[in-house]
Amino acid sequence: MTETWIILGATSSMARALARAVAARGDGVLLAGRDMEDLKALAADCALRGARVAEAIAFDARKPNGFKKIVDRAAREEGMISAAVFVGSMPPQSEIDADPALIEGTVNDSFSGPAMFLQTLAPLMEERGGGTVVGVGSVAGDRGRIGNYVYGAAKAGFHTYLSGLRNRLTRSGGHVVTVKPGFVDTAMTWGIEGMFLVAPPSKVAEDILKAVEKKKNVIYTPFFWRYIMLIIRHIPEPIFKKMSI
Repeated sequence: MTETWIILGATSSMARALARAVAARGDGVLLAGRDMEDLKALAADCALRGARVAEAIAFDARKPNGFKKIVDRAAREEGMISAAVFVGSMPPQSEIDADPALIEGTVNDSFSGPAMFLQTLAPLMEERGGGTVVGVGSVAGDRGRIGNYVYGAAKAGFHTYLSGLRNRLTRSGGHVVTVKPGFVDTAMTWGIEGMFLVAPPSKVAEDILKAVEKKKNVIYTPFFWRYIMLIIRHIPEPIFKKMSI
């Protein structure tokens, strides 16, 4: 059965790896983001790798009036429609502390914008009777930490949204995978101090495709972050609030 992937935030390192992987197996890719020149280059790359359809589409999480246009474009393709959401922004917490107005953009990019897009897409997936949503959250959403608690709060909200969407779409044959990456070698993490166990984007893409195939609900990638976060979540609050992690 044919499948077309809408990839939001397609120029991120993780998204590129996933786009190339699904293109190589002959799926269609609608590559959505803000940098059209970069997206067109990626579309050409995906076409050479075997993508049935490879097209660049403008997308901005802060401009919901453009969401329906993308869904309408996807509807013109036959078969299942799937989506992978890699959108997000993480200003340094110190900058947000100095300018609380940055909270709005962080929440919009990392939670509310993607959620609004998926709400627009969901009826089409229900109509087709299948498809997969890959929602990329973060281990930062598992517990509020002093270093990035606004970003973490946005991702925690996105995790909860994905759980509800999973409950909805499963009734019509669809599925939702929540992906919680640890530290990944992307533009978002470049230059941040304290990075350890940093994974290559190709590893994340590999883990995502395995999770889609096995219909996993929630995955941590690389896998050992499940155990790291299990420990962090169970640190007693009186101790945790004194820690700088």
